[in-house]
Amino acid sequence: MTTGRRHIWLCADDYGISRSVNAAIRELIVHGRLNATSVMVAAPHFERSDAVSLKMLNTDFKRAAIGLHVTLTSPFKPMSNSFRPLHHDNAFLPLRDTIRAAFLRRFHHEPLVIEIATQLRAFIAAFGHPPDFIDGHQHVHLLPQLRRAMLKVVSETLPGAWVRQCGRATPLLGRFGDLKGLFLDMLSGRFRAAARRHGVRTNAAFAGTYDFTGEPDFLPVFEKFLDRMPDGGLIMCHPGFVDAELKRLDPLTAQREKEFAFFNGDEFPRMLEAHNVALMRPAEA
Repeated sequence: MTTGRRHIWLCADDYGISRSVNAAIRELIVHGRLNATSVMVAAPHFERSDAVSLKMLNTDFKRAAIGLHVTLTSPFKPMSNSFRPLHHDNAFLPLRDTIRAAFLRRFHHEPLVIEIATQLRAFIAAFGHPPDFIDGHQHVHLLPQLRRAMLKVVSETLPGAWVRQCGRATPLLGRFGDLKGLFLDMLSGRFRAAARRHGVRTNAAFAGTYDFTGEPDFLPVFEKFLDRMPDGGLIMCHPGFVDAELKRLDPLTAQREKEFAFFNGDEFPRMLEAHNVALMRPAEA
């Protein structure tokens, strides 16, 4: 652990996926337990009122950075008309098929750019300002072809924004138990290099991947995320309450409530203090 206090981003993904998730994220922001969230404008029931309720939390002072959670996998559907390839019901491809199509170069560049730009315009229309940062649902913005389209849109239209990279700060020997994390490390190295060529900023380091399916105790999981997280690093999380819409759209349900309970409880600030970590103040970042 370093002697100086480290200031990090703690970002709740998936704002917009359901009203109950939205409410949980806003509650944590109000209590100072989160300092960032990324918004799924492509979620079926995301409405302007959801944006207004979130934006109001920054009225007196900026409590949270608000980003765009670009969504390019099923069960969600494109917001543009030209996107291809598609799954049944005109939805995006599932994640596995998206990864395969990206590595086989089956996407076309222009429809990708149009879809990302369309989601960006929807964000600006809802919030009245550009996003502070951009990331991708299920990290698909790191994939071949998709990263090129993402960085083109950001570099040409959002010069002040930064984009999430998902490379971890832990030593190489400590990474082999997390195959998903290793895959993201590999993609992130290439993403960071491409971002530098485009003049696009990225976060210093990343943590947040774990096996959601086993519904583990989140306290020791989060403590590992804090280990070696440098100043300016980002930890991804998924707090929320479960409702019918969330169950319809995403398999990550009960674990969201475990994450919410941890961040809303007393152990979370004690853990930050023990690790000499504080949340970044968005207004000063």
